[in-house]
Amino acid sequence: MANAQLMPRSSASKLAATQPRFTIGRDRRGTWIVQDRQGLVGGLFANEAAALHFAVEESNYNPADICRAPDGSVLDFGGNITLVNLH
Repeated sequence: MANAQLMPRSSASKLAATQPRFTIGRDRRGTWIVQDRQGLVGGLFANEAAALHFAVEESNYNPADICRAPDGSVLDFGGNITLVNLH
């Protein structure tokens, strides 16, 4: 790939630092899930409030570290988000 451009390490680390650490959404069964971008922590939760509480505690109350998966998406622990047509 002669034309490929690599992002400088400093830019790549800044980008990673600005991305939310946690994603909250639902898995294929409808269970609430929290995924850590780094794959270090996460879990399945009975409801959205419990998932949000976990993410808030783990992120030291930093709202920039938490995002909600788009409506109609499905999360799995492999780090994948799949868009699903619910209609």
